[in-house]
Amino acid sequence: MSEIPGDLHFLKSHEWVRINDDGTATVGISDHAQGALGDLVYVELPEVGSTVEAGNDKGVAVVESVKAASDIYSPLSGEVVEVNEKLSDAPETINSDAYGDGWIFKIKYADRSEIDDLLGPDEYNELVENEDH
Repeated sequence: MSEIPGDLHFLKSHEWVRINDDGTATVGISDHAQGALGDLVYVELPEVGSTVEAGNDKGVAVVESVKAASDIYSPLSGEVVEVNEKLSDAPETINSDAYGDGWIFKIKYADRSEIDDLLGPDEYNELVENEDH
């Protein structure tokens, strides 16, 4: 498993979020999740301008692998301001760089305090280790 960057927070469903300096947050899926899914073949991106709710109630995007399709949830509520168009032609970018170039979308978040409900890197690492046993 790759090193988990210390500036990320996670949903238990394996999405990560990084708070940016400009009032936006970048969202992707963890290296653990992409590894479990296998080779990604398609990413359905959210629409720019759409409003998203934090949590596991409503999928915002979809990633499909040769094994399965999986809904992607937003760790924070807000408005989608950018999507990673590169994933339309190269979904495997998530497999090779889950915490970098493999980001999925960016939101202008409504309430930064929602981050307090997420897992920190150490808590997420513990969750993953428990899942693997």
